[in-house]
Amino acid sequence: MHHFWLYTTALFLAFSPALPEQVLASETILVANHSSNTLHAQQNENPLYTSEELLEFKLSMDYKELLQDRGDDRKYHPAILSYTEADELVTVMNLKVMVRGNRRRDESVCAFPPLLLNFVRKTSQHTIFNKVNKVKLVTHCINEDYVIREFLVYKLYNVLTSNSFRIRLCRVTYEDLNSKRKTEQKYAFMLEDDDEMAKRNNGRIVPNKLMLKMQEMNEQEMATLAFFQYMIGNTDWSVPYRHNIDLVSLDSMEAPIPVPFDFDYAGIVDAPYAFPPPELSILSVRQRLFRGYTYSPNTIRKTINTFNALRTALYGVYTQCDLLESSYRKRTLKYLDDFYDTINDPKDFEKKILKVARKNEENYVTVKGLK
Repeated sequence: MHHFWLYTTALFLAFSPALPEQVLASETILVANHSSNTLHAQQNENPLYTSEELLEFKLSMDYKELLQDRGDDRKYHPAILSYTEADELVTVMNLKVMVRGNRRRDESVCAFPPLLLNFVRKTSQHTIFNKVNKVKLVTHCINEDYVIREFLVYKLYNVLTSNSFRIRLCRVTYEDLNSKRKTEQKYAFMLEDDDEMAKRNNGRIVPNKLMLKMQEMNEQEMATLAFFQYMIGNTDWSVPYRHNIDLVSLDSMEAPIPVPFDFDYAGIVDAPYAFPPPELSILSVRQRLFRGYTYSPNTIRKTINTFNALRTALYGVYTQCDLLESSYRKRTLKYLDDFYDTINDPKDFEKKILKVARKNEENYVTVKGLK
């Protein structure tokens, strides 16, 4: 099944050896292994993303010029970033900023689009940004509540696996240098670069030109991702088309690992502009639909055990966040309850997961990306 993968990968990539898979025999071992793997990954992590402290900074530039440049041929614009160090000294640096994204770049969707921050090594080497070059900044779009919601989805996947994107919650003061736009302060979060994510996990990003199917992924990692996407109510992804999915290879002789990103269309986020692809025949992003295939009984057992073992930690992502409205927190915990009811009830699991998985294998509806 992996012959095409082995041949094409050998042509394009040279990889570090893969870590041996550890068999998880009980919930206790599952949690212990999760903690061990997380600690190992953190040894290679950028300090910018290991801190849980809110990062506050000011971003100053000509915002009219920036926000009007949303087309396919958009360019970088000069900007100034400043923040206060622990010793109260203010650090100031020049950088370049560009509007990014697909759907959220549309002015009818986001009044304030996501940004790409491009740091200059000469001015950032002695700052907290010294280990980054380009950083994706997920902004408030229409309402910063949805920034917090999507930020927490990334934290959920961090709980499940180190093969996930690291993020850093920020509070940004946006200052217009032309004084025509009112200065405002909003929550945002920084998203780890994909190459840095792969490097942290001792791997490399698989080139997009290699068309790979879900069946060609590492089965355990693919099952974890598929169950996770089902848990959060997200159908807006595709492995072969790399839609909101990166593939990481740890070794040329091993199947790659899929890593998800961009969760604003997930039901658990429930953004007002989010709607499911019409070809899936579901009415709302809150309506769950399993998008994976059939996995071996051992893989399914391990996947369910993992989610059950980490249930308290996953719920803690929401119960320990004081930035959420109580009504949203309560509704989200109920949404997670429904997921756990499904995976732990044999009849419900057969109906909503296994039966749908078999159907997907017969006639899979591919989501190439919402425009």
